[in-house]
Amino acid sequence: TVFRSPRDNKEHVALAYGNVKNSGIKNPVLTRVHSMCLTGDTFGSLHCDCREQLKKSLKLIIKNGRGLFLYLNQEGRGIGLANKIKAYALQKKMGLDTVEANHALGFKDDERGYEVAAEMLRALKISAVKLLTNNPRKIASLKSAGIRVIKRVPLRIEPNTHNKFYLLTKQTKLGHHLQ
Repeated sequence: TVFRSPRDNKEHVALAYGNVKNSGIKNPVLTRVHSMCLTGDTFGSLHCDCREQLKKSLKLIIKNGRGLFLYLNQEGRGIGLANKIKAYALQKKMGLDTVEANHALGFKDDERGYEVAAEMLRALKISAVKLLTNNPRKIASLKSAGIRVIKRVPLRIEPNTHNKFYLLTKQTKLGHHLQ
């Protein structure tokens, strides 16, 4: 299902596997809220863990027999593709991490919002989820929007030589649970 949010006028996608109806506290749906990453998801960049998270989430949803994958149109931690490429250049040229590069471009460390994910869940009549995430901000945002996160399901991704520093930054500066 494609949603156009009046909040940001962007299109976002909900991909359901199996019967996700009647999902509440007693029957929370396994859900991944995933932000678009053209470089990782589509082109297979090794500098992030996005593609691995996408693939692992879909496998876990299928293994579970039912679930929901929300694909949010908020590229580059919400700064857009062009700025993400500029941030990559700063990281390479000046040795900055992803947070420092975003700050150098005048952005917060993470410009994403998850209100649209909560709107999508409500539209699908889903009030409770088991959330596939390492990101505590995502959990807090959904909870503050009235979605019950019954359980966090970690997404353990093995680091490679290209994304080791990126993952360490996510853990130390953004509070992601990677262990």
